[in-house]
Amino acid sequence: MSVANAKQTVLNPAVPFTEIISGGLQPGDIVLIQGSVLNNADRFQFDLTCGSSTKPRADIAFHFNPRFKTSSCIVCNSLQQGTWGREETHDQMPFRQGAPFETIILVHNDVFKVAVNGAHVLEYKHRIPLNRVDTLAISGMVKINVVGFIPNSAIFSESGDLSLPYKGSILTGLSPGKQITIKGNVSSFPHSFTINLRCSQSDNIALHLNARIKSSTFIRNSFLGQSWGPEENELSHFPFSPGQYFEMIILCQSHQLKVAVNGSHILDYRHRVQDLSSIDQLEIMGDLELQDLKLW
Repeated sequence: MSVANAKQTVLNPAVPFTEIISGGLQPGDIVLIQGSVLNNADRFQFDLTCGSSTKPRADIAFHFNPRFKTSSCIVCNSLQQGTWGREETHDQMPFRQGAPFETIILVHNDVFKVAVNGAHVLEYKHRIPLNRVDTLAISGMVKINVVGFIPNSAIFSESGDLSLPYKGSILTGLSPGKQITIKGNVSSFPHSFTINLRCSQSDNIALHLNARIKSSTFIRNSFLGQSWGPEENELSHFPFSPGQYFEMIILCQSHQLKVAVNGSHILDYRHRVQDLSSIDQLEIMGDLELQDLKLW
């Protein structure tokens, strides 16, 4: 993931490292950490803390601690008033001694979600109110190349808001495992709305979704090399209604995009653009009110 749109970036910091997070953390923010584990590492840790006091020690909202001795695991915990809480141990170990990594911590209202090298690893429920968290600390046997604090997920509106027509940039494009969540309300007297996943370096549209409300048709297609391909419209049920809220999830897999609406899977669309990283724009227009967007 790029840090081009980060609100705050630190390059090649010395470890141990402490940085105040400007403005604290908000739901939708991302903490991005790129680096490498030292060859002889036994452990390292990322801590999201409430200040940087050492005496008394600052509360730690999220302690993320990969350990390599005996059986490898990741230990998560919180420190409050000098006392550790109950440890949460995760046996899945995506880090390797001597190997580079990219860790993404996605901030939600109720949990921190962690992905390493593009794959989801764990969730950690908040034990300390998010509005108290204002510092990142890194220590242990790890080398850090980049730390970035990226606001409001990784889809960035070119206009700065969610008004339509909407156009947003997807950092580093799509890749298997990435998921786009779109929340909105269909207009009370709708004709149709469109969602496009585009390639910014060309006119190509990798996925064109066109919901036609009156005919209850959900069109899928791609626009490649200045022409439309074969249209797909088969559907088990039409999930949109005038004036109704919806939540759409578009999941990228290695060979296809999967689309679900309101928790129900409705279609698969095989990739017609093979370079997934080139799919780096989201476009939304038509008869709906857009409420929220997230990329995970």
